[in-house]
Amino acid sequence: MAKILVVDDEEGIRILYSMELHDEGYEVVTLPDGTGLIETLDKEQPDCVVLDIKMREYNGLDLLQEIRKKYYDMPVILNSAYSSFKVDLKAVAADYYVVKSSDLRELKDKLKVALEARIPRG
Repeated sequence: MAKILVVDDEEGIRILYSMELHDEGYEVVTLPDGTGLIETLDKEQPDCVVLDIKMREYNGLDLLQEIRKKYYDMPVILNSAYSSFKVDLKAVAADYYVVKSSDLRELKDKLKVALEARIPRG
């Protein structure tokens, strides 16, 4: 079972994603912001990260850079209500970009692609 880490400051989004992704057969771990992100990655060893860009205390693009320093091959899906971030140079370090929607089909599709493309850890 693949493990997904969802980082989003909106509790409703974390709950929705947890329920929907759990129903798809994923194990889901959530964080309300970037506090302890690297420690959580070290401990949980997720197969993919779904990362919000605009959080109250954190910039998801900066968190993406932190992830890439230690986990350069970790699939990361940037998740935002705004499509304008697609053109931000920091966003190119992400594997995928999904605009938030109540319909999680695109997110689920990107997750499948990200996980299939992931090099298994040995």
